[in-house]
Amino acid sequence: MEFYIRMCQKENYSVRELDRQISAGLFERVMIGNQQLSPVLKELHPNIINNFKDSYIFEFLNLPEPYSENDVKKGLIRQMKKFILELGKDFLFIDEEYKVQVGNRDFFMDLLFYHRGLQCLVAFELKKERFEPEHLGKVNFYLEALDRDVKKENENPSIGVLLCKDKDSEVVEYALSRSLSPTMIAEYRMQLPDKKILQQKLHEIFENTNRPE
Repeated sequence: MEFYIRMCQKENYSVRELDRQISAGLFERVMIGNQQLSPVLKELHPNIINNFKDSYIFEFLNLPEPYSENDVKKGLIRQMKKFILELGKDFLFIDEEYKVQVGNRDFFMDLLFYHRGLQCLVAFELKKERFEPEHLGKVNFYLEALDRDVKKENENPSIGVLLCKDKDSEVVEYALSRSLSPTMIAEYRMQLPDKKILQQKLHEIFENTNRPE
């Protein structure tokens, strides 16, 4: 209950949005996300706790199957107010298909935001399929371009969020274990989650974390 009181103060939820976040397992998703933050992210952004989630719920898109990555992106742009409520109100939308030029080529990242609290750019990359380790290379490339050519001197290093349709936690762990990438890997869902499954996943994470060596 204390968690939701604090989130209401931070995000200024309406009664309707608070009810949605409780139903969507906000507490569980944030706590799981906190446990999966890489040491690099914690070092670069000491105040990052409670700012990102392990999974994001986009049930408000009402997209029929089959849908493409572009369908998801366009839907989020159309429903930007609801998207911001799901992300958190410290996120400020900058642009879709944000262009960076490297060498003689143009590259376009799906969605670019700025986070007021962390004072950094946040690049979101959407994947229709499950997470694959090679996806990290593309996000790392975008973050390097942002930090070299877009980030202002007073801003902190950029963060990447790779939003995938599905992910295998063990594959994610292996992919990030030797990586210095300030990237989070999260799922997106098109319907409200089963809170019992989220609670079980959170319980397993804490069990593994507290297990003696």
